[in-house]
Amino acid sequence: MAAPAVTLRTPAAELARPSIGFWSDALHRIRHDPVTMASLAVLAAMVLLAASADLLAQHVFRFTFTQQDLLRTWEKPTLDEPAYWLGGDNLGRSQVVRVLYGARISLFIGVFGALVSMGMGIALGLTAGYFRGWWDDVVVWLVTTLSNIPILFLLIMIGLYFRLDALSLSILIGMLGWLGIANFARGQTIALRDREYVQAARSVGASAPRIMLRHIFPNIVPLMIVLAMVDIGGIILAESALSYLGFGVQPPQPSWGNMLSGATAFYFKGPHLIVVPGVAITVTVLCLYLVGDGLRDAFDPRLRGSIGVSHGGRNE
Repeated sequence: MAAPAVTLRTPAAELARPSIGFWSDALHRIRHDPVTMASLAVLAAMVLLAASADLLAQHVFRFTFTQQDLLRTWEKPTLDEPAYWLGGDNLGRSQVVRVLYGARISLFIGVFGALVSMGMGIALGLTAGYFRGWWDDVVVWLVTTLSNIPILFLLIMIGLYFRLDALSLSILIGMLGWLGIANFARGQTIALRDREYVQAARSVGASAPRIMLRHIFPNIVPLMIVLAMVDIGGIILAESALSYLGFGVQPPQPSWGNMLSGATAFYFKGPHLIVVPGVAITVTVLCLYLVGDGLRDAFDPRLRGSIGVSHGGRNE
């Protein structure tokens, strides 16, 4: 007697979706992840506000980030005047304007520093994992040696002797923050270098740079994107800590870190001066970590191509 046929039921939405590739599938997962989308919206709003700081300061708040009004020192947050929606500091400067310009500095340092660290980490990890041998030993030695150096104290020493602006600080943090990225890139490259498609490319005479750029690098990009989100958040925290200690971006140029540093001395006179930059740092870093977590789930090969996954994580 023949076994009864088994009918697999698939949701209509999944049946309507055509066969798609990795990036389209990942984008579909991201778009259907409310936490990731909300975090991306918050980050996009922060970037837009930071990029529009000049226009907002000139046409909405009518206040520059260095402009002082000594008659309005320690001004409490008020809705009467746009420039003082978030209050004023010890020199009567507009807190909302300084937060906007501080967002520009902190986000620039985070993004540019992450680009520097990603470039160095991917280049060193990719080549070390592919070529192995003495070059791999050198990269592993560098990673092991630099990992034992307390980065924050090194940054404090450098900031003590040199006046760091936003560009130099982001480059410096990026050049010291590539170790974990290099480890991940190296491990992924070692796992991919002996795959069939890499051996096929090697057998037809493809050069080592072409194999790394065309066949290995695209396969480690998803993991690198996730690491980049986490790296941006870590660099923003590092800049905030360094500026808070007085060795980062120096006044009058505002950053969230040095705004916190200047506000702690006047906690009882102006507690609102601590709350705003502190909340800005917390929300930004939290959103970056949530986006990184969402991207990790979207790029997870164990989830890619699964059908009928509901919000509860069960197959229909």
